[in-house]
Amino acid sequence: MRIVPPAGPARALAAAQLTDSIGLGGYLVCSALYFTRIVGLSPTQVGFGLTVGWAVAFVAAVPLGHLADRRGPRGVAMLLALVTATALVQFLFVRSFVPFVLAACLYSSALSGLNAARQALLAGLVSAADRTKVRAALAAAINGGIAVGAGLGGLALQIDTEAAYLAVFAVDAASLVVSALVLLRLPVVAPTTATNGEPRLAVLRDKPYALVSLLNMVLQLHIPMITLAIPLWIVERTSAPGWTVSALLVLNTVSVVLCQVSVASRVTGLAGAVRFMRYAGVTLLGACVVFATSGFAGPSWLAVAVLLVAAALQAGAEMMQASGAWEISFGLAPDGRHGQYQGFFGSGFTVARMLGPLLVTTLVLGWGTVGWLVLGAMFLAAGMAMGPAVRWAQQRRPWSGPQLTPVTVRRHGYGRSRTGGTRAATGCGSP
Repeated sequence: MRIVPPAGPARALAAAQLTDSIGLGGYLVCSALYFTRIVGLSPTQVGFGLTVGWAVAFVAAVPLGHLADRRGPRGVAMLLALVTATALVQFLFVRSFVPFVLAACLYSSALSGLNAARQALLAGLVSAADRTKVRAALAAAINGGIAVGAGLGGLALQIDTEAAYLAVFAVDAASLVVSALVLLRLPVVAPTTATNGEPRLAVLRDKPYALVSLLNMVLQLHIPMITLAIPLWIVERTSAPGWTVSALLVLNTVSVVLCQVSVASRVTGLAGAVRFMRYAGVTLLGACVVFATSGFAGPSWLAVAVLLVAAALQAGAEMMQASGAWEISFGLAPDGRHGQYQGFFGSGFTVARMLGPLLVTTLVLGWGTVGWLVLGAMFLAAGMAMGPAVRWAQQRRPWSGPQLTPVTVRRHGYGRSRTGGTRAATGCGSP
């Protein structure tokens, strides 16, 4: 399972996400120019509309994840994939601001709910011991699909006609429909029923899980850092040529596709996950320091070399953070509640998409070297705080087995047992 998951549910899940990520790659490349040049919206209107859409998605993620728990994750995932496709079709016909905002709200909400339902489906079909490795294989598939889709989107940009942009949106919608049909190959995961006295959305009262999600959100600021802040930094503050931006993004994508499963396979329990989150914080601090020094590199070749080193550190930290986050998000969620818990945990990514670009660009471009150091310190603090936050969460979870202590974090693996019929995940080791 270095890249391709084994035959069975894991491979079907990977095929589904590979399919719709190809369409997503084209959408990400073309959407900004489509909305401004074809629809006729201003950049401010586009930015505001997308922000509103992701804000609505943040609110909708937990209820939609709860729906997946109660109605069955496979059927809900298929439904939300079709709703997301419908929203993309609506984008083809909007020609004014208000319909654009409404379509953006539908698209973002359905996509967030779809991600939560898929995680609940994975939890129901894959043993606890293999979830992080399978999730890593899905991430590799997603990144590979986005890379292919971005290439198709690049062709549309080169053609630069309304028909080319519309074709990209149509392909994205069609890929979601195909993805929904692929899910038919998976077994049905039985819905869960609420117990007497249980709050409907229990995750909203789970303060330790909220803290863990918040810390992970801070670590996820590396995403707008690599996609927005670094390209602007390269162009405005370094002597590196413009093609360096593409080189760093390719390096990031290829690294995740080839190495994410290998990195994730070393996370065998919550102790390993906490350790990887700590390593991610330290490595992101190092990446920020190296990125800051690129502004002082004189010759262009030296600036490129420094940026490549920094990007390699960032890619390594991204894979460690993702691997640790998957293990923690699944390990701290009760069986039968993965939809709402994954919806809540994933909302941190939504917040990072809403607020991250403004925060990161303000620090990096506004404060320069000091901003890089502040950003790095934020990463370090979040990584170091993850251990105490996870221990606090475990103290309130009777299903989570032996408690994670500072000693076990350093020296021992961690085994967790479940009462819902899934196999226990145990193990130890260091990366």
